Amino acid sequence: MIKDYETEKGLRDDYDVCIIGAGPAGITLALRLAGAGWKVVLLEGGGHEFSARSQALYACTETGLELYPDETRLRFLGGTSNHWAGRCRPLVASDFAVAPPGDLPGWPIPFAEFDHYLAAAMDIVDLPQGADFRAMNASLGGEDFEADRFLLSPPTRFAQKYATALNETPGLDVFINCNCVDLEFDPGAQRVAAVVVSDYQLQRQRLLAGQFILATGAIENARQLLNSESLRAAGVVTEDGLVGRCFMEHMNVDMGTFILGQGQDADAHQYYTTDAFVAEYRAGKGNVSTSVLSDVRAYGRTAEVKHFLESLACDMGVASKIEFIAKFSCPGDGVIGSMIEQLPNRQSRITLIDEKDPLGVAKVNVNWVVSDDDRHTIKCIGAELAKQFAARGMGFVKLNECVYDSSQPLKMTPHAHHMGTTRMASSAKFGVVDSDCKVFGTPNLYVAGSSIFATGGASNPTMPLLQFAVRLADHLDEKLKTARGALA
Repeated sequence: MIKDYETEKGLRDDYDVCIIGAGPAGITLALRLAGAGWKVVLLEGGGHEFSARSQALYACTETGLELYPDETRLRFLGGTSNHWAGRCRPLVASDFAVAPPGDLPGWPIPFAEFDHYLAAAMDIVDLPQGADFRAMNASLGGEDFEADRFLLSPPTRFAQKYATALNETPGLDVFINCNCVDLEFDPGAQRVAAVVVSDYQLQRQRLLAGQFILATGAIENARQLLNSESLRAAGVVTEDGLVGRCFMEHMNVDMGTFILGQGQDADAHQYYTTDAFVAEYRAGKGNVSTSVLSDVRAYGRTAEVKHFLESLACDMGVASKIEFIAKFSCPGDGVIGSMIEQLPNRQSRITLIDEKDPLGVAKVNVNWVVSDDDRHTIKCIGAELAKQFAARGMGFVKLNECVYDSSQPLKMTPHAHHMGTTRMASSAKFGVVDSDCKVFGTPNLYVAGSSIFATGGASNPTMPLLQFAVRLADHLDEKLKTARGALA
């Protein structure tokens, strides 16, 4: 049943599992575990709908590249699925088999163990069973790019789709407006004993459970771990450890423009780097999309004013000399979009700052940085795309200088795909959680969501993180059954 913690403090003291965060991963875990017969509590810091009061708790500072972290996450029931676009592309075997450049390893589990849960994740986001992730266009040709393959979820809004199940599943308590403000680690028992929760009037309560799962997103999962003084005192979280490090995004680089070749169609196309490309260039993966605009593109509350000015600028041929509030392109322009993999990098990280939020939790700074390896990936994708276009008579690409000259600042925006801050690894030397998503140094604290990603690939993270959530639910179900059997 969904209860409002502001008015009802009915927390029990015998939960088998406490899940913090009611986004796609948290809701999936709660319904799976409660459906298996376990007593589960699901905590959501926000309410049923967006509110400035809840969203303000996501406020953080930024260094490095512009990330817009406050705007790209949503803090209410259903989480960021409330504005998810629905694009689904599966991770593939090479995402798990090929280690990234540098000294950090890739995934510590085989692809088959992950891929086993694809059908379940597809069902969760309303993709038809057995459907092929189909190419929307022909291949670019050659060995470096293939046609991208994906499906579109409706998109699934988790709070709406699963409202009845959240209210009626036996053994499941859901509390909204219930904020986790601390994780209490018991050094004697060497386990997490409780979480401290708070409403917005700062009324606090300890919540006891057997197993705990953080499912609050890549920034907040790291923040919760870093904020716990008892975890730091026990050495579970350390300054030189990986908690908060290796923050990854998908890079939407402004690659440049193109002139369409004679007789070529003006339809939008999407291409994806091949395994051969990754091996040849020792680079990350990426999607590139090409399209010819039929109208001026403008966004925001001043769109009508922008539309008039931009149309005038395009007609006069001076668009390149004028900067507006939002970037725009003129009719007939060939534009290139991208979603490029970012490789794990310790310097791209989440750290605590001295300032605290209204609930008394330390705020964080997000330092999103792009490494030399990332610039290499961008350069190789851009250069090879330009070569392929010319070689096949498809047109002529004019790359932006920043694509091939790393001394130039990148023209880039984020995709709001936050990953990697509690990465999965075979040991604490290289990550935060083990192959079962359990935090190193604890027997009963787990992490769910894309923060566990060891590498990001160039696929949208929602469907893959659900595969891991279903896998974690199965693991915990077996663990709890084993513990119950030992007590019998």
